[in-house]
Amino acid sequence: MKNNHLTPCLWFDGQAEEAANFYASVFKNGKVENVVLYPEGGMMPAGMVMTAMFRLAGLNFIALNGGPEFSFTPAVSFFTGCESEQEFDELWEKLVDGGSVLMEPEAMQPYFEKFGWLQDKYGLSWQLGTCGVPQYIVPYFLFVGEQHGRAEEAINFYRSIFPDSDVESIMHYEQTECETEGTVQHASFTLGGLAFMAGDSGWDHHFTFNEAVSFYVNCKTQAEIDRYWEALSEGGEKGPCGWLKDKFGISWQIVPADLVKMLTDKNPEKVKRLTTALWKMDKLDMAALQEAFES
Repeated sequence: MKNNHLTPCLWFDGQAEEAANFYASVFKNGKVENVVLYPEGGMMPAGMVMTAMFRLAGLNFIALNGGPEFSFTPAVSFFTGCESEQEFDELWEKLVDGGSVLMEPEAMQPYFEKFGWLQDKYGLSWQLGTCGVPQYIVPYFLFVGEQHGRAEEAINFYRSIFPDSDVESIMHYEQTECETEGTVQHASFTLGGLAFMAGDSGWDHHFTFNEAVSFYVNCKTQAEIDRYWEALSEGGEKGPCGWLKDKFGISWQIVPADLVKMLTDKNPEKVKRLTTALWKMDKLDMAALQEAFES
């Protein structure tokens, strides 16, 4: 599975590299691909890890050291499709160590021989189920609180924005179930070629979406940046450094596709000039970033 358009970004408070190495050791085909340090004059102490890019079972991730402002919640989790109960048990044991159980592993017929939900030692949520899926790890959005009942609206909103998007299936709650009739029980869809899942829950959850999990939208042109910036922020909130929060509360980073390459350049002065320019921007300006990098 290859996807270069959307990349999950995980927010940590000084644990980005440690977490990236942990996940790479837990998941098959896990690998930390590069690490970027904060330059002099940055938002964090110089030499501290800024980002750690890693890959798990074909899916790219970015771990970011951003500070103590945000913590993970179960509003965004990552579903992992295990091919056997043995694989489930081994993965569960590694991820739950130092973490907590949200749903004890049990059979969930007719869908799973075994299913469970946990938070790992960093607070990130994982759903494990015994089922082979083309994309081994799938981001999952849970619409709760003020966002309850908006899962299908959100899916259609995102489909209108991202190319190469489709809905595989949407199951709705029926009147006899312990949820609001007509809300989404489970949905599978793709955005930009990346698989996602979503659902609604009307229970009294004390969490919602926040910036702890965001999604990089890698853009090849300034026109793409402009389009995604305006479309995804409609009814939401525009922020600094290419960040925005959409009308459902989910966070996105609209960035040039070459940004990671420039941030990992071996010339520290180039990286320093680039990040200095970056931190002064809201919507990112590709030409200005490239000029700062090369000047």
